[in-house]
Amino acid sequence: MADWTERFKGTRALPRAVRDRLIRAARTLRLEKGTQVFGPDNVPDRLFFLYDGRIRVSQTSEGGREIVLYRVEAGDSCVLTTACMLAEEAYNAEGIAETDVVAVVLPKPDFDRLVAEEEPFRKFVFDAYSRRLIDMLRVVDDVAFGRIDVRLAERLLALAGDSKEIAATHQDLASELGTAREVISRVLADFQKRGLVQQSRGRIALVDKPTLRALAEST
Repeated sequence: MADWTERFKGTRALPRAVRDRLIRAARTLRLEKGTQVFGPDNVPDRLFFLYDGRIRVSQTSEGGREIVLYRVEAGDSCVLTTACMLAEEAYNAEGIAETDVVAVVLPKPDFDRLVAEEEPFRKFVFDAYSRRLIDMLRVVDDVAFGRIDVRLAERLLALAGDSKEIAATHQDLASELGTAREVISRVLADFQKRGLVQQSRGRIALVDKPTLRALAEST
């Protein structure tokens, strides 16, 4: 991690002088799987670059229903942190380390100076913010208007990746999609009848990925 700015597309494109300022100011942070990285009670005091690992960002309603907003993958910065730092407000969501995490953090005073003094860094921050805002609008659109069978097929494939099986409960998937567990159970039962998946306790095998993919891509 001698030059961690190489890890991130946005920082890699910054002028060398700006990158050197980032390297001098930033610190390394290591967190174990399951750790709360940030939450609704915290006002952020540092910009967060995820060097390795994965963070799940979710929001929970007063009634206890959770929805996964997005995931921060290795090589990304956390845009929610950026937004809350700019507004000087507490998080309205929670970030949980889904794996062990290695992050690079930039203290807020250094962030403020770089945003004020370095136009390329300022552009990097707001470009990343714009991209994530578009992603968030897609989440809203999916929850409000998307067919649940299409969304579930898409999420099963995304969670499985190259594997043919995922470890997830019906409640886990309901949280992923912002719906009720009973809805997920009903759709999965239909998928199983159609031979698309096979369920066991806490695990779901994707038996027919091509058909699931065709369903996920249908609109």
